[in-house]
Amino acid sequence: MCINFDRNAVKQCLEDDAEEVIDKEKVNFCEWFKASTDAFDPARAQKETRARSELDSLFGGGTTASPDPDPAIHDAENLFK
Repeated sequence: MCINFDRNAVKQCLEDDAEEVIDKEKVNFCEWFKASTDAFDPARAQKETRARSELDSLFGGGTTASPDPDPAIHDAENLFK
């Protein structure tokens, strides 16, 4: 993660001149990127996991699988496990 990353900031970046990254799954380049030394914070990850489990219990538990999944998709997904 970058030291300028902030989920609550406009464009999720504290740098005003940075371009917005629309598709975060694709390769992108930012000239403002500076790696953060605390990119993984176990306490923050634990807090997020706890919050997600509370939301799941409140709203009935996350994603629901379709009752009759396509066997071909199931077989394809099992190839990569």
